[in-house]
Amino acid sequence: MSVYVAEDWSADEADVLRRYFTNLDGPVFALVNLPEVVKGALFARYSRSPKSLRRLFLDEFVGDLDIEGDQTVDATIGLRRAEELYDRVFFEYGDDSVAQLGGVHLACEQASNLLTKVLEWGRLASYLEQSTRYIAYDNRIGGRYRFHRPPEVLGSAFGTRYVGDMDRLFDTYAELVPVLVDFFRDVFPKDPADSDFVHRQAIRAKAFDALRGILPAASLSNLGIYGTGQAYEALLLRMRSHPLPEARSYADLMLTELRKVIPSFLKRVDLDDRGVAWSTYLAATRTAMEDIATDVFAGEEADAAPSVRLLEFDPDAELRMVTAMLYPYSHLPEEQIERRVLAMTADERLGIVRAYVGDRSNRRHKPGRALESVRYRFDVLADYGAFRDLQRHRLLTIDWQPLTPRHGYTRPEAVDAAGVSARFDDAMARSARLHDDLAERFPVQAGYAVCLAYKVRFVMDLNARAAMHMLELRTSPQGHPAYRSVAQEMHRLIAEQAGHHGVAEMMSYVDHSAEPGLERLDAERRAESRRQSR
Repeated sequence: MSVYVAEDWSADEADVLRRYFTNLDGPVFALVNLPEVVKGALFARYSRSPKSLRRLFLDEFVGDLDIEGDQTVDATIGLRRAEELYDRVFFEYGDDSVAQLGGVHLACEQASNLLTKVLEWGRLASYLEQSTRYIAYDNRIGGRYRFHRPPEVLGSAFGTRYVGDMDRLFDTYAELVPVLVDFFRDVFPKDPADSDFVHRQAIRAKAFDALRGILPAASLSNLGIYGTGQAYEALLLRMRSHPLPEARSYADLMLTELRKVIPSFLKRVDLDDRGVAWSTYLAATRTAMEDIATDVFAGEEADAAPSVRLLEFDPDAELRMVTAMLYPYSHLPEEQIERRVLAMTADERLGIVRAYVGDRSNRRHKPGRALESVRYRFDVLADYGAFRDLQRHRLLTIDWQPLTPRHGYTRPEAVDAAGVSARFDDAMARSARLHDDLAERFPVQAGYAVCLAYKVRFVMDLNARAAMHMLELRTSPQGHPAYRSVAQEMHRLIAEQAGHHGVAEMMSYVDHSAEPGLERLDAERRAESRRQSR
């Protein structure tokens, strides 16, 4: 039996949808025959809507499009492409660069929060994931709460227990949402200048933020991906070797839909001497490392450690950075430039840094590549909800450990203030018991039971340019408090532990202010202003 819930379409709806989506009943489908701007706008709206992409298209987009000319198109039976040239250049001669030139918008629906992290692993693609801040998880799909039901678990003696415990977690979330909404409405009364809609949206986002930690990693999400053939090939090879059965079965769904659009780019995926061999290699090395780590660290407990630790940095990095700033504007060898920079005073070097950065009147004004000569490595312990947001940054190296209850969980202050901490703690205890009982027989699937409030350990390795982008974005007042605190501490460590005051100063849009009242209020005000201007 399928774990995915299919949607029902009227005959007229199906007639429209089959022109633009490669299937009408599966959780994975490609978008075709639509202008790029429409596909991008669909994905942007998708991340903040509880609707499926096809329903969103029917309800909010199709009325603005001229679709008369597409009446004879049927994307559900595959599209004819000029494959001969790609076959000859890419498949026969192995020119991987060709596979960078064909892209696909792919919708991945009803994916667990464990699977979305697998889907978002690659750097060479773009992702938009449904946000827990805008979506209430008390609504249901096909009469069921939105969590993944792994067939192998449901077919075991744990099946009834798994569904029952998951339902109780979602019951708790659903029961506490109105409690937190009322609490925040009292704490943050409406400004007379704001509309009811703006205030309501900001209050709901605050309540969802406070309670998202109750949601288990089995919670379903919708994800939009735009990637090239090369990016999808790499993703599928990883997924086919992954220990999570959901990832392996989902890879087959993705491959079926992608082959309707870019078949030549994916011919190697299931060839024994190509894709199968690559996936086998990935699985073998993972298994070998798991066995070694188990032997090396048997019975060893984790040392006490701060939530954010700066592991590696170069004390002379700012010297090298100033050298890199001057290099493109000189005819001298780099070593000679560095000698000259070394002879400068600290104020002289700082003057060069400030000239290079210039007047950043906007956070999106980014200095050049000289910042990439400075590198940091952080070890972070944060709740899984914060990890989900930080993990999506592309231009860094990130790796993480399995999600378990072993590191404890974070409970938002608002939960205590609203008087529902006991309910929150009960949910955490239920989550931990289910994980521990599943772990012996289903060690990989046990992660589904772990609530997002539980902490996970991950390492982030990034240069100063990537750090500027991430830290300025993730400390903005509208950000979630969980990842704001991580980003603020990373910035503090760059300045104080590494002693890179020039680098820290460049990140002028890092916000160290305390947690604001309603994080989304200003954003909702701007959105309403744009709606009114239209």
